[in-house]
Amino acid sequence: MQFEAWALLCYDFSTQMEINVLIEEDFGEGLEADWLKGVVEKVLLAEGVDPEIELGLVITGQEKVQQLNLTYLGRDGPTDVLAFTMAPQEGGGKQSPFVVPPDGVTHLGEVIISYPQAAIQAGEHGHSVEKEIAILIIHGVLHLLGCDHEEPGEEREMRAREEEILGTIEEIIK
Repeated sequence: MQFEAWALLCYDFSTQMEINVLIEEDFGEGLEADWLKGVVEKVLLAEGVDPEIELGLVITGQEKVQQLNLTYLGRDGPTDVLAFTMAPQEGGGKQSPFVVPPDGVTHLGEVIISYPQAAIQAGEHGHSVEKEIAILIIHGVLHLLGCDHEEPGEEREMRAREEEILGTIEEIIK
């Protein structure tokens, strides 16, 4: 299968955040890299993240996401969003399998979203695909920042934080 995609390096010197957006061809209909970057920036700012960071966002298909889910998480099934952290984990948490470059920039990691799954979920929830993508970006970025939802209490806290952040970015959701 030939991988055809276009990528856009989005860099905003006012915030110093480097957000790399990759939208695989045939996915992301109607999504704009600058809009996606804006959503990521607003999440990071809401969480008070140091602006000297780098993060990747990939919009792709269900096959790719399912393959990554199996390869890296051992789960053979579809999912909506994956987050692969590059940041060192505090408190003896699981170390990232990725090498962290010594360039002074905090490399948070990658958020990978299945566009087809986002479209399905948007239909189920009765809102736009853009809103669902924003929800998944928030969820993925929170994972990169160390939030989890393995335990019921953690899940409640994470969902509440997602809703709070979503409320602050409603004006940019199409």
